[in-house]
Amino acid sequence: MAERVTQTTTTVERSDRLDPTQVDQVLKLAAAAADTDGADPLPEQVVIGLRDVASARHLTLTAPTGEMIGYAHLDPTDPAGPVAELVVHPTHRRRGYGRRLLAGLLAAAGPTAALRVWAHGDHPSAAALALDHDLVRDRVLLQLRRKLAGPLPEPDLPAGVRMRSFVPGQDDAAWVALNAKAFADHPEQGRWELPQLHARIAQPWFDPAGFLLAEDPAGRLLGFHWTKVHTGPAVGEVYVLGVDPDAHGGGLGRALTLAGLRHLAAAGLHRAMLYVDESNTAAVRLYTRLGFLRWSADVTYRQR
Repeated sequence: MAERVTQTTTTVERSDRLDPTQVDQVLKLAAAAADTDGADPLPEQVVIGLRDVASARHLTLTAPTGEMIGYAHLDPTDPAGPVAELVVHPTHRRRGYGRRLLAGLLAAAGPTAALRVWAHGDHPSAAALALDHDLVRDRVLLQLRRKLAGPLPEPDLPAGVRMRSFVPGQDDAAWVALNAKAFADHPEQGRWELPQLHARIAQPWFDPAGFLLAEDPAGRLLGFHWTKVHTGPAVGEVYVLGVDPDAHGGGLGRALTLAGLRHLAAAGLHRAMLYVDESNTAAVRLYTRLGFLRWSADVTYRQR
């Protein structure tokens, strides 16, 4: 089902699902924006769900030539309120298209919704757009990076704890339960269930050897460090790192971080990255002590 509004030079379309051609156009648009801006305009969960998630709302901005020059994604299912991303092709900016997409998002979310919109890369143009629509800065997600050159300390695991790799089909349910416990207060990560895990296991980048689990002598999971390798250029990521709250204070988080970094370094990677909420001061302090420095930031703006 689609709702179309035709204007002088472009067509705005709102739909519940994208067809395969539109998905490819969105991915090409996002890649062009990433090349120009140095930041991906759409997060992984949006990219993975472009073909499958029926609950999302899509706004596309199409030129008379058929070229997709703008896209906005709205997720109305988040318990904290609808959340969105938008992107305009670099060669079509400064023509009011971003404003039209944001106006469409506000209309699609509804007048009573506390819409939040991500600005990946925290560009000044996004801040200006938010200001003009009376949106306020809400959350900051930092990207930190560090070099992997040089020796890394050996992980010092707590007594009795051993580390091994994730086994798909064996560890799925236990990992989902631990992830939910470790990220109970996190607005996105704590909501993962088996479908979210399996969607990522199906991705070409997934490598169980880089998905490290820490367990006690009885085999109970205490923590994990899931690493990821990005290509073009190659960089390793501290993809998800979590520790059972009952195991906090024993140095397990630091040991897991070092184990994952050593795994990435052994794979020949020269740089590692991670995302962490600016408000999570304990995690920021841990990563800073391990040599990570601020690289960039993603910001959400919300309605007052």
